[in-house]
Parts: sequence; C-alpha cells; structure tokens
Amino acid sequence: MLYGTMKVAIGGPLKVAFRPWVDGLENIPAEGPAILASNHLSFSDSFFLPAVLDRKVTFIAKAEYFTTPGVKGRLTAAFFKGVGQLPVDRSGARGAGEAAVKSGIEVLERGELFGIYPEGTRSPDGRLYRGKPGGLARVALATGAPVVPVAMIDTEKIQPPGKVMPKLMRPGIRIGEPLDFSRYQGMEHDRFVLRALTDEVMYEIMKLSGQEYVDIYATAAKRQIADAAKAEREAEKAARAALAQAAKEQAAADQAAKDQAAKDQAEKEKTES
Repeated sequence: MLYGTMKVAIGGPLKVAFRPWVDGLENIPAEGPAILASNHLSFSDSFFLPAVLDRKVTFIAKAEYFTTPGVKGRLTAAFFKGVGQLPVDRSGARGAGEAAVKSGIEVLERGELFGIYPEGTRSPDGRLYRGKPGGLARVALATGAPVVPVAMIDTEKIQPPGKVMPKLMRPGIRIGEPLDFSRYQGMEHDRFVLRALTDEVMYEIMKLSGQEYVDIYATAAKRQIADAAKAEREAEKAARAALAQAAKEQAAADQAAKDQAAKDQAEKEKTES
C-alpha cells in the first residue's frame, strides 16, 4: 500500500519532469521472481528504475538510512521503506554480504523482483567496474531466479556530486533479456562459478550501457581516487610552503642587501668627511 502511494507521489513526477526513455521493458517478467542486476551511476537509479516498471522492485540500502534518530530520521526511514528498500547493516563486510543474500532470497521467495547493483557502490567516474560475486551470484543460484541485466544511462549527469539542484534531462534505461543460470545449480559454493556468473552479467550490462569496463572493484577505484586527491592536496600544500619559505628567504636576503648598502653608504660618507 505504502509502496504504491510513494510510487505515485514520486514516480509520477519523476516521469513527467525527466521523461526517462526505456528500451526492453518487455524483458521484465510479468510475474514470478526475477533479479534486476543494474549498473550504478547515481543515487537516483533506485527511483528511476521502479518508476518505469509496473511491478514492485525491492533494493537493499544501508541501515543508517533507517536508524537515524529524530524526526528527520523517521521521515527518511519511512521514505526508503515506502520506495521498496530494505535495510542492510554494512558495518562488517562479511555480515553485510550475508544480510544482502538473505534479503534477496526472501524477496524472491515471495515471487517479487529484487534489484541489486553488482558493483556494490556507485561508479566514481561513470565507468563500469568489476562485479562483486557474493551477493548477485549466491542469490541467483539459491533461488534459481532469472537475472535481468539493466543499464542506467546518463543518470549521473542529472545531479553530479556537489550539485544541489538536479539538471532536467532525459535519462535512459536499457533492459536486456533474462539470463538463465540453471546450469550452475548446486554449485553456489564454487568461487569460480560465482565469478563466472557475475562476469557474464557484467558483460551483458556493459553491452547495454556502452560503458568502458574497468577490471577492478569500484571501492578500490574510490580509494585510489581519494588517495590521489589527498596526495595532490599534500603536494599543493608543500608547494605553497616552499613558495612561502622562498619568499621569506628572498625578503631576508633583500633586507640584508639593503642593510649592507646602508652600512656601506654610511662608511663612505664618514670617510669623505
């Protein structure tokens, strides 16, 4: 009931304001469980995709969105529950993975759609990163549900990091044909199978999105970017300090030269007198 209300309240205005285009909507099963595996470019991905679907789709979200105290926290929690998101405690990597798998299985066992971002986090630069094999592959093999690859297009351009007001433009959504992984049934503990399944899905997402693929995890890329930014800040700080020291030494040298010139002039005047 709440999901339907929130979809009308949020999804309707989103579709009117941004007019997202959709290709492959017929690939979403009309009924029964399915996993929607999507690239992740923007916070808004979890709103644009449900907005264009007739069926409810459930994503997972970090638990902090549901546990923040105060009126604002309660409103935030109600909002995320209303748009079909489930809380997952991500304080521990293993615990977070287990919680995501459990949540996904429960959603699919109810015959619903489960949305997941195999990259594990938003892309830091618009490229497609290596999928994490734990959540997606384990849920798919545990339930036998088909995996539908999804590509969000240009959603990162609507509200780039640091921008408060969104840019009115048309994002796109490409939905691929469902992938059947029944050939791997019973092999959910084989890490090579988990990797192969995940890579196959990421390849389909890459074909749909047209993104450049980077064979590292997005979390590692974010660390590299953060480290590079930190190194750049430290280099700039060191450069400013060096310039300040050079200016100080030049000023001291100029003053010494001035003092020496004054001393020489005084001695000259004394000699002449």
